[in-house]
Amino acid sequence: MSDMTEGPRDLPQGSDGEQDEGSRAPHRVIGTPPPAEARTLLASEQEPPQRPRIIVPTGPAAKRGERLVATFFLLSGLASIGFVASYVTLRPGSLVDTLRSNLTLGIAMSVAFGAIAIGAVLWLHLLMPKVEIPEDRHSIASSPAERAEFADTFAEGAERSGFVKRPLVRRSLLGASVLLGVAPLVVLRDLGPLPETKLRHTAWARGRRLLVLGPNTPIRPADFSSPGQMITVAPEGFEDNQDAMAKAATIIIKFRPGQLKPPTVMNWAVDNIVAYSKICTHVGCPVALYEQTTHRILCPCHQSTFDAARGAKVVFGPAPRALPQLPLGVDSEGFLISTNDYHVPVGPSFWELGGSGFSGGNEQS
Repeated sequence: MSDMTEGPRDLPQGSDGEQDEGSRAPHRVIGTPPPAEARTLLASEQEPPQRPRIIVPTGPAAKRGERLVATFFLLSGLASIGFVASYVTLRPGSLVDTLRSNLTLGIAMSVAFGAIAIGAVLWLHLLMPKVEIPEDRHSIASSPAERAEFADTFAEGAERSGFVKRPLVRRSLLGASVLLGVAPLVVLRDLGPLPETKLRHTAWARGRRLLVLGPNTPIRPADFSSPGQMITVAPEGFEDNQDAMAKAATIIIKFRPGQLKPPTVMNWAVDNIVAYSKICTHVGCPVALYEQTTHRILCPCHQSTFDAARGAKVVFGPAPRALPQLPLGVDSEGFLISTNDYHVPVGPSFWELGGSGFSGGNEQS
């Protein structure tokens, strides 16, 4: 078997069978890849520049494509108008009305976005010139000549795209884009005005009676004679207002004489009855549990614990501050009333970051 690694057929030879002395340069051996120059991605300086082949849509087919694109843009604009009209007219008042409103708004917005997207795709496929442009690799920094060439190419591309000379497509696209941008503004309007200082105030005010939540009846101190009992109360006139109750929900607790200690504001209590906000100062959960033997109010969400006998100060958990105390009094008929609003914001402490407007804590006024 002959040796395949070397052989006279792999080397150029002279007439005497020996390697030609004048051919010292390396030659490609059969089976090896071509030299790097043959595989380079950089265009050779000797290669002539390749001109792009451009096919510009013309004739009846282009006219049909223009009308089709404009139809989808107009459909998008009509859907945006329908979205705004549906949002204004279909007000959700019941579960069925809400379902109808959501379906109408969703369909209108889907058609608005979908039609403008389909129109853009059809514009690309039916009206844009079909161009394949080879581009040589070059340095990143563009020369002034290249920048000028780009400007010319951009202007030429804009001209060939038909955006300038096809006014029907241009106007329908601009109209659909404007209407599509207006539609979200109507939705943003529904967010309402900024809360400003509303989070720092509740429905409690001077002379407002405390109503037992549920039966919604006023209560006298004599009706609340069992020490250790906790009742949830609401401000009179707001017991059915869920927005108001989200801030104004309050608990009252009856203590035996001598059990209330500072920092409880004593002159805000009536007959050893003290009132605290029911909204936890951690994340706003209702503090619905009360342990009579230890006088501890417990928030079931994250186990924040407050000492009801000592101004509802925090004794355990993540709550950063005490439950605000509501100043109490008695009206001419003997019913429990509030003598003022809470003197500090109720609920999570970050609500206080909007500014001042309260006294610095449960201080006597």
